[in-house]
Amino acid sequence: MYKAVRARLRALVCGAARAVRRDAGMVTSEYAMGIVAAVAFAVVLYKVVTSGQVTAELQAVVERALNEEA
Repeated sequence: MYKAVRARLRALVCGAARAVRRDAGMVTSEYAMGIVAAVAFAVVLYKVVTSGQVTAELQAVVERALNEEA
């Protein structure tokens, strides 16, 4: 019975190792698409943060914080 369990365990471990090697990570095209998506998100976030309304709100928050008396 010990040999059967050992053989089954070895088959499971070797099969899992092969599966990991087949799908080890992203390929270059996936990295490129990830970078493009991250840059697009950064541009949208920059545009939102630098818009007039958001800038005014942030400035108001900072002014309120500085004018508060402790």
